[in-house]
Amino acid sequence: MNNAVRLFGAIAVRPAVVALISQFEKATGFTVAAKWELNPTVKKQIEAGEPFDLVITNPNLIQGLVVSGKVKAGSQAAFGRVAMGVAAKAGSRQPDIGSVETFENALKSARSVAYASEGTSGGYFFDLLERLGIADEVKPKLVAISGGQTAAAVGRGEAELGVIPVTSILAAAPEVTLVGLFPTELESYVEFAIGLSTDPTRAEAAKQLSGFLTSMAVDDILAAKGVERR
Repeated sequence: MNNAVRLFGAIAVRPAVVALISQFEKATGFTVAAKWELNPTVKKQIEAGEPFDLVITNPNLIQGLVVSGKVKAGSQAAFGRVAMGVAAKAGSRQPDIGSVETFENALKSARSVAYASEGTSGGYFFDLLERLGIADEVKPKLVAISGGQTAAAVGRGEAELGVIPVTSILAAAPEVTLVGLFPTELESYVEFAIGLSTDPTRAEAAKQLSGFLTSMAVDDILAAKGVERR
């Protein structure tokens, strides 16, 4: 594994990227060693010295890593975006969230709502509750889940609903069901980009992996896993 391409990525894109790694390895003969963390942790660990060849995280964090000299300027490439969705345990009652009103009612009526306490999606959800004016009613029901385990917590029955990126919900099937995306008026996407290290071990392999992950050839696979291309 010492000769492997070191990929450091956000947990939200893990289900989609893992589905492609073996395909890349078979086509190129390279080996990929992947590590996954929540978006803020990815940036923090890289800035603390975590070695990597290629990183996938939020575009603003990629830009921050360019500024700090960790990501090569000009190497950034758009990867895709992931919609926010609502998860429920498979077989449970699924609320109507098709409109802003029913979405709000679903959150206010739920016994508990899990969210990613340390991730980008959790911050967006908190801001959304404030904008909708339902924070005081919903926050007492919130269940903070760390380590990218929000969907799994819903599957175990630790919360009635979960608010997380669609990729994580789809990956937790069959224990977890995607109730639906946020209503159109509220929908938000978590954007992701790719960047190459300024101090790579496998520079050419990392460049090829970046090109592979951003190619149109993998669009359908990514879409099935919840990653949308622009």
